[in-house]
Amino acid sequence: MKRKKKRIRTRWNIKVFVIYAVTLFFIIFGVKTAVVKIAELIQGRVEAQSQEETDVTAEEETEKNADFPGAPPFTVDLLDINEYSRPGIALEKINGIVIHYTANPKSTAKQNRDYFEGLKDSHETKASSHFVVGIKGEIVQCIPSSEISYASNSRNSDTLSIECCHKDKSGKFTKETYQSLVELVGWLCQRFGLTSEQVIRHYDVTGKNCPKYFVEHEDEWEQFKKDVDVQIAVVEQEVETASQQ
Repeated sequence: MKRKKKRIRTRWNIKVFVIYAVTLFFIIFGVKTAVVKIAELIQGRVEAQSQEETDVTAEEETEKNADFPGAPPFTVDLLDINEYSRPGIALEKINGIVIHYTANPKSTAKQNRDYFEGLKDSHETKASSHFVVGIKGEIVQCIPSSEISYASNSRNSDTLSIECCHKDKSGKFTKETYQSLVELVGWLCQRFGLTSEQVIRHYDVTGKNCPKYFVEHEDEWEQFKKDVDVQIAVVEQEVETASQQ
């Protein structure tokens, strides 16, 4: 009985302290200002906790990728956490992969990655992508596969996005870009249990002419998905081989 009374007394003391602190806060700042300040304190604490939970480093993402065989070579160069290109919000679930083109002829994968990074300072717009595939086939990962990117509008919350560089206004990919894209998408599909039917164009989400060449050449888009199917099988074989070693 004595222990129970002490616990009740302790809880009551805490309640009294909280009431006293809140009352003093209102007296010092006034009702309106106090409410605003309390809200700011709560919001700041929530945001700090959220960032701590999602602030994945390049080293951590590289290690995670290494656990899944069959990936093409790529560089992990993550954006800094910021509200314009990497909000640090967790993906609900990966239900698809969205293909884009940069609409910026002759730009490199690194240049597009750095453009996304610069948005934290320019505040020009909100944009980013999980991966960028360059004209020479180089691949840069900008955002962890566990977080959303600002690329695919209503599908940001459940898809991975891939931006592709191109040489001219036609939007057609070089052989190197195409091959790296097939290998990357095939690996991601195998890793996250997706099929080629879950690989879509930005066009399929919003009607935007993106990726331009695949929108204007439907037959090439269908061939791309067939090539992804072949690559999924290749990755599955690599995974099976790795598991037996």
